[in-house]
Amino acid sequence: MLGSGDQRDEEAYRDFKRETVRIALTSDLPRERVAADMGIGKSTLHKWIAQYRPSDVVIEPQADLARENERLRLGNRILKEERDILKNGRGFGPPVRGRNGLCYGGNRRVAADSLLVV
Repeated sequence: MLGSGDQRDEEAYRDFKRETVRIALTSDLPRERVAADMGIGKSTLHKWIAQYRPSDVVIEPQADLARENERLRLGNRILKEERDILKNGRGFGPPVRGRNGLCYGGNRRVAADSLLVV
């Protein structure tokens, strides 16, 4: 049975591996340099890279960008729905054709500025 200190050490070692792989994959440094800077051998670094594929390595700034993009997409969808409701005059009935044009399905004219039926 592992003690809590052993589990923390294992977790720290896994984090060290992932961070080393992330640096090796995202930096412009040669892998030999990354291995030397991290205090490991070149073959060890290559094994870690094979073990932790790029999809397994989450790059934090990219994760933040993905969350921000999703939030913005949701906001855009809401704004488009609100715009469509306003364009259609309170959200009821068919859209109005052109400036001072006829309403679909009727002979009533629509005032251009207020979208009120006159």
